[in-house]
Amino acid sequence: MKPSLPKLRRPARNRTVTGLEIEPGVVRAVQASVVNGRLVVETAASAALAPGVVRDGEVVEPEILAEVLSALFAEHNLDKHVRIGVANQRIVMRHLLLPPISDAKELTTALHFMAADELPMPIDQAVLDHVVLGPVDTPEGPRTRVLLVAARRSMIESLLAAATTAGLRPAGVDLAAFAMVRALGAAQPGATLHLAVGGVVNLAVTRDGECVFTRVVAGGMETMAAELAERQAVTVEDARLALQQVRLQDDEPDSESGPDEARAVLVDGLRRIAGDIRNSIDFHLGADPSMAEGLAVERVLLTGSALNVGGFAEALSTRLSLPVEAVGVDVDGADTDGRGSYAVAAGLAVEAVAA
Repeated sequence: MKPSLPKLRRPARNRTVTGLEIEPGVVRAVQASVVNGRLVVETAASAALAPGVVRDGEVVEPEILAEVLSALFAEHNLDKHVRIGVANQRIVMRHLLLPPISDAKELTTALHFMAADELPMPIDQAVLDHVVLGPVDTPEGPRTRVLLVAARRSMIESLLAAATTAGLRPAGVDLAAFAMVRALGAAQPGATLHLAVGGVVNLAVTRDGECVFTRVVAGGMETMAAELAERQAVTVEDARLALQQVRLQDDEPDSESGPDEARAVLVDGLRRIAGDIRNSIDFHLGADPSMAEGLAVERVLLTGSALNVGGFAEALSTRLSLPVEAVGVDVDGADTDGRGSYAVAAGLAVEAVAA
């Protein structure tokens, strides 16, 4: 059954859109363009969300979200045609092998038939999209590797309802991981882990410039802020600010009280994130041995609001035993936090960035 909603990576072409990232704790909007192969941010704005409006990447209170979006776009005079990013644990991704099919419509039809058996949701309750990763040789002969992405229709409907109530005009819905890869740059040899640590932890692995798998895990900066707020009996907003004032070093204290409490929460959160990253990569390699060749991650590109914490990239590098590079986008006149926070929204504002 063909979805009636915008597909996950098919926005309207040849027009300016605003990239809109909606995370637990914050919404970010970016207008950007590609100039001489470089992503240039023209306008960037953000607004805080109360705890619980968005939970684990899903909209829980669409009416409140709509109010925040309406005020944000009015205040900054942003283009109301938007491409919205989605990132949560209920999005399903599968790598499928199909016989070589050159016709795009035939390929889509074949994927819908296979999706009925592969997805943990009824096909008529899902919004589907796919990315062709290229040919591969198998014992059964040549096949085409395809990355299938599925999201529950109800989740997409809730997201779009908030946007339209705010007076926005959704031009498309995109996987936030794909936007992250566009913003950070995928065209690197070998396997690279792209990682956005913000309201959630969003990761994607590219191999020789192609995205081969993505995953969203809980436990991002907003989870840490909520934990610190509960420990110290302060507001989540105050906890967010406290976390940004921490400077992580290699010699981490064991104290979890007093002035070091925010630091202790960050250290514990960082440990969980590193463990989830290792487990995610190991799981996907084990689940699809045909992917294993050439997929040993050689580097990490880190973005997101975690870049506002001094030493976060270095501490993560130590735990992963991999080089971690902090990467963001250049933002002039941003109204809130730094360059890493706007990377995903900037990637949503464009369809491609030249290598």
